[in-house]
Parts: sequence; C-alpha cells; structure tokens
Amino acid sequence: MEELDTRERDSKGEELKAVWLAAVLALVSGVASADAIFGAGATFPNAVYQAWGKAYLAQTGTTLIYTPVGSGKGIAEIVASRTDFGASDKPLKQEELTQHKLMQFPAVIGGVVPAVNIRGIANGQLQLDAFTLSYIYMGKITRWNDPLIASLNPGLALPNAEIAVLYRSDKSGTTFNFTNYLSKASPEWKTAIGEGLSVAWPVGEGAEKTEGMTRKIASTPNSIGYLDLADLIKKNLVYTKMRNRDGVVVTPNAHSFAAAAASAKWSAANNFYEILTDEPGKDSWPITAATFILLERTPAIAEHAAEIMKFFDWSYRNGDKLADELSYVPLPDTVADAVRAAWKSQVQDRAGNALWK
Repeated sequence: MEELDTRERDSKGEELKAVWLAAVLALVSGVASADAIFGAGATFPNAVYQAWGKAYLAQTGTTLIYTPVGSGKGIAEIVASRTDFGASDKPLKQEELTQHKLMQFPAVIGGVVPAVNIRGIANGQLQLDAFTLSYIYMGKITRWNDPLIASLNPGLALPNAEIAVLYRSDKSGTTFNFTNYLSKASPEWKTAIGEGLSVAWPVGEGAEKTEGMTRKIASTPNSIGYLDLADLIKKNLVYTKMRNRDGVVVTPNAHSFAAAAASAKWSAANNFYEILTDEPGKDSWPITAATFILLERTPAIAEHAAEIMKFFDWSYRNGDKLADELSYVPLPDTVADAVRAAWKSQVQDRAGNALWK
C-alpha cells in the first residue's frame, strides 16, 4: 500500500472530528438514535451511502455517520482503528489486508466521468478518448480547439482557449481509477506518470475531495476535471462522452457502468479484488469502478462490526432503487451472498466467534 502520511495516521482531520462531534452531540441530545456506526473514506459513493443511511435510520433506528474524506484517509482511519469501517475506491491487495488484519468487500458500482466547463458545450456534446484525455492531463494538448480534439468532434464549435486542467489534490480512489484507466490505455502515461491514490501531475491545479472538484469546475471557465456521476448531476456540471476500447462512443450512465462490470469475476478467494476500468464491450463505460468497504477482522467493538454488516446486508436487499436513482449499479445477488459468506468466515470477536450469523 502507498505509504500512509504520518499526519493522516495521527489525526482524524478537522473535518472528520467536526462531523463526528456533531454526530455525538446529536446522539446525546436525542436528535438521532442512541445506536450509531461510523465510517470514513471515499467521496465517490458518498451520495448512495447517505441515501442508504437515511432510509436505514427510518427503518431500524440505527444511525450511519459517514464522512467522505477520501479513500486515502479512509484507509488510514481503519488501519488506525479510529473508525468502524473504512471505504476506498481502490481495492487493497492480499498482502495489505493481511498486514493490517482487514477484510474487504464491494458495496456498489459507479463511474468516474470527465466533466467540463466550456461555454456553449452541453452534456454529451464533447467526445474524448483515452489518448486525448491522457494528452490533456500530460500538458501535451493545451487548447480546446487542438486538432486531436477537433478530429473527435467534427462540427462542434471548440474555443481557441487554454484548457484549465483540474485534479484531486488529496489521496483519492477516484484518482486511482482515473489514472489506472489512463495507464491501461496509454503506455506513455503508464511510463511517465502511472497510477495511484495520488500521482505527480505534470500540469494543472489541485482540488480537495469531490466537493472541491465540483466547485473548481463550476467556477473555472474552460476547465476539465473528473468525478462520480451522482455528484456531477447534482451540481449540474457537463459530462463528456468517451470512446471506449471497442471504439464506440458511450454515455456515462447505469447501463454503461453495468456493461463494464458484466465480466467481473467476484470471489472471496481474492478478497473481491476487481478493477473495472477499460473493460471490453461496445456498451462499456471505460472508467467504471467498484467501491469497497474495509473491516477489521477482529474488531475492538464487536457490536459495531455486527451493525456494519447488518447495514450493508440491508443495503444489498433494499438499496437497489436508491442506488439506481443516483446512477450507481447495485451488485448482483450472487455477489452479495458471497460477501455474506466472507463475513461469516473472516470477521470474529476476540473469542473467535463469528459476528455474522
């Protein structure tokens, strides 16, 4: 795993502390239930976790407090046992899970989408492919009317304006999937920059978390950034279409995300490790991603771990409609069953008893 920032490991972060303090005060004042589970991490699935949490509270009386601080901080928080669960859009490998005594499972599927702020350009009018996207983020394409972009968009009036490149400045699972896609599709990108929760961006300006990215795009003329579709729609930003590996121009939506995930081979044997970028298929969105939950195998507070599994079990059974409404793709029932079996075999109290019954 990438080296965790010492400051991240030693501090919850001001935002995390503020949100948790507000939650505790709410519990004490009786505004929320006396039962609560805490999670922190990826901003990519925040919209669906908040929707699920609201519905779950109404049905069960248990409060979900989820703080979208980015995948890097989510990993750091669960590694340091400072939260009940961590959330990351980058799946951890076997050695990382073993080292930190964690298990992981997928929660939902979505897509990372390039968003632009170009006067006169509406949703889906601009088309890009991996080559042009990588050249924009390497600083080799610097103006919107560059011949390479124009060749993908015949008849579209592109401005002779400098491209304002935006990227996530925090350790982000969205960045991991974005750069993983560019590394698969562009050997030049893979060699020069590579993939990760953060990379050494050669050009552009950073924005912290999805919230910062949406603000930057909205306020910066001629900009391009990347974020999940749910937040893009919520903030009325403009998405681009993408030409996928089969050469087909596709629109970001639940259908194209599901198409990309169709060939996934989910298995507890490899800790559900799946990366869904640059998948084959004429309907596949090229930057599709699953998002993952990290649990301690032997949690200090067994009751909280049990409640987390109950929450995601409820989400698998009851959360599909809410996920669909937010342009996420629910997991197949067979995958949910495999996750439940993994809970039973991998998560135990300190006496060795399974916490999932």
